[in-house]
Amino acid sequence: MLRIAVPNKGSLSEPASAMLHEAGYRQRKDRRELVLVDAENEVEFFFLRPRDIAVYVGSGKLDIGITGRDLLLDSGAQAEEIMQLGFAGSTFRYATRPGTAKEVTDFAGMTVATSFSGLVTQHLADNGVHASVVHLDGAVETAIQLGVAEIIADVVETGTTLRNAGLEIIGEPILKSEAVVIRGKDAPGDDPKVRQFLRRMQGVLVARRYVMMDYDIRVEHVEKAVALTPGLESPTVSPLHHEGWVAVRSMVPAKDAQRIMDELYELGARAILTTGIHACRL
Repeated sequence: MLRIAVPNKGSLSEPASAMLHEAGYRQRKDRRELVLVDAENEVEFFFLRPRDIAVYVGSGKLDIGITGRDLLLDSGAQAEEIMQLGFAGSTFRYATRPGTAKEVTDFAGMTVATSFSGLVTQHLADNGVHASVVHLDGAVETAIQLGVAEIIADVVETGTTLRNAGLEIIGEPILKSEAVVIRGKDAPGDDPKVRQFLRRMQGVLVARRYVMMDYDIRVEHVEKAVALTPGLESPTVSPLHHEGWVAVRSMVPAKDAQRIMDELYELGARAILTTGIHACRL
């Protein structure tokens, strides 16, 4: 069986399980379950702490896993990213009191507090900065107020929490993270079970981004209509019983669907419908 690590809690857990369910895999009904066997799909899921997943996968104990890019890099494990999943996005940045520093190169001799000590240590080294790194588990924004550090490094969404603590963001982002699929660096590069898993996950990503659009239009307007709905290869065009009309079916980006429907209507298209796509293979 393909052995897959899945986050058991936190912001990665529910979206990961939802995506796996959409991809046709069984998922646990009880959050206390640590192992789930999906015999029909020949997969065994292990629900682990997100921070531990890269370690298990990198050691070869598990075949692949879902975790955050930040957690992967912070772990230092012998694992690598093989697919982006498009959820749990975050930006990792430095912050400090106004006037303390402007760039990473100003951190020399200072102390940086963070929950991602491995990631920050590597980033400082890459920039040639000699600074101390203090590991804290959460609420790092108080480290400056309590005198533990002059700088903090943390996940930033809106920046409101930092501003409320009297801090400002400095320098360029350390990292832009999201949920990713990982495998061991020494794992076989062409495992058919892994390929099948990735195809399923890619199918979910495409299904979420597109809708199927159907509409009827006069023959003389087909070329202009098809320019609006080109599909992936080309749309399906079928003659209707009413002479001079055709039915068109095409995949269109979900985010553009309403605008495309408006433009098709102005061209003379009627019976314009959109339907969700639950799964696909490209």
